[in-house]
Order: sequence, then C-alpha cells, then structure tokens
Amino acid sequence: MTPAISVIVATYNQEAWLEKVLHGYLHQRFRDFELVIADDGSGPATRELIARYQGRFAHPIQHVWHADDGFRKTRILNRAILAARAGYLVFTDGDCIPRADFLQVQHALRSPGRFLSGSCVRLPMATSLAIGLDEIASGRCFAPDWLRANGLPAKQLSRRLTAGGAVARLLDLLSPAGAEFYGNNASCWKDDALRVNGFDERMRYGGLDWEFGDRLKHAGIKPLRARYRAIVVHLEHGRSYADPALIAANKAIWDAAVAAKAAWTEHGLSGHREPA
Repeated sequence: MTPAISVIVATYNQEAWLEKVLHGYLHQRFRDFELVIADDGSGPATRELIARYQGRFAHPIQHVWHADDGFRKTRILNRAILAARAGYLVFTDGDCIPRADFLQVQHALRSPGRFLSGSCVRLPMATSLAIGLDEIASGRCFAPDWLRANGLPAKQLSRRLTAGGAVARLLDLLSPAGAEFYGNNASCWKDDALRVNGFDERMRYGGLDWEFGDRLKHAGIKPLRARYRAIVVHLEHGRSYADPALIAANKAIWDAAVAAKAAWTEHGLSGHREPA
C-alpha cells in the first residue's frame, strides 16, 4: 500500500540524535507514512540503527545512502525525493524530534498549490542530552516546565510550545516571520518538487532550502505558514561544515535564481534515474 506521506529525514553520522528522532516518529498519531532517510555518507552505525527500527512502522524505512564525499546534502535529498513513494513529502533533519501531532498537522494542512513552512524550537546542548526515549514517548520533552527544569532558559521558551488550536492558527496568520522553505520543517507535493527539478546540487551548506522554496514560489506554489502548529524541537550540535566561502557561493546561486525568477534548475534531480 502506498503511504500518504513520505518523511525525508536528512542525516550524517548523528546516530544518538537520529535515534531520538526515529522514536518521535514511532509515537505519531498519524500513522500512514514512510520514513526515507537521506544519508549523506554516514558510517555503519547509522545503518545498524535503522535496521533496529525497521519493521516498527506501518511502512518500511527506506535508507537512501551515498559515499561520504563532503557536504552533498542537496544530492542525497534529490535521490530521496525520487525514492519517496508518497505523493506528499515532509522534509526534516535527523536532529529534529517531532511532536506527536506533527504529521497529523502536515496531513491536515496540505493543499494543492501550496507548500508548508514550519520552523523549529532550538534547544541548548544540556537540554538536548537530557531528552531520553521516555521523554519523547510521553511528550515531556515538549512541556515548558520539563524544558525549563532541564536547561532551557526561560527567555528562550517559545510560544510555539504553548499555543494550540485557534490561538496557533491565529499566530500563524499574524506572524511577521517569513514563510520560507525551512529544511528542518517544511513540506510540499512530490509533483511540485519534480516541477522545479528538486534541489540545486551546486549548493552546499547555507540557504539550499530557501533557494528551493523560492523556486517553488516562482512556479506559482504559495507558502502556508505552520510554525505554530507543526512542531519539532531541534537538538544542538556542531557545524564544522559551515564554510563562509561556500555560504557566499550559495548566496550567489540563490541571488541569481531570485533575480531571474527561476523555477527550474539545470543542476537538480533530472540527472538521477528514478527508482523502478
């Protein structure tokens, strides 16, 4: 049976964090989804972790992997898009734990001609380490009192964790935050991703998701803000791959796409063979 949603989870050698994320998906209220792990060259420990979780979901996990050759997230994301079996794609990262209603919200808000723009609540390292599988299963890791007691400064406590129902809908409507395609929490139809030829594989770390989102907008796909409704918490980690020179090169690619109002990239997923 074809799943309703394919969740594309980008990862690279973060088994401890990825296990917490996989556990979050075990406890989703919406169950008709598959996980597609877009693995940018992790070692055997990631494959072993995925094997331990295989068979625990309604649909088999797909592990889409290529050899480690530097930061090639755009390329592995494009391969994951082609591998995805569902018509609707949710994009996130292997350091973002979903709240139990995360996919329920994504499924309810999907609509033709739109992509969903979510966000994440960033946690400090102490809080990230304190989250165990029990805290994920119970939902305690999303509770303000638990977060404050485990290292999250009160001033960093996001309204996104306390708003709900009509209040969350109103905040999404009124929020001044840009409705961009955030790679840790965004979704679109697979046909729309194919329509713009996926991610630009020239891009490394820095803006690759926003550039993709701008091309969706140029293709007439409008964003729908869901930052107060589709909730994930982001675990802290280092970013040794953040190279200012590469970020500047990315911005030049992105600026050119914006200036040309380009929807299509010649450097996208069309260079890959779609799985049979």
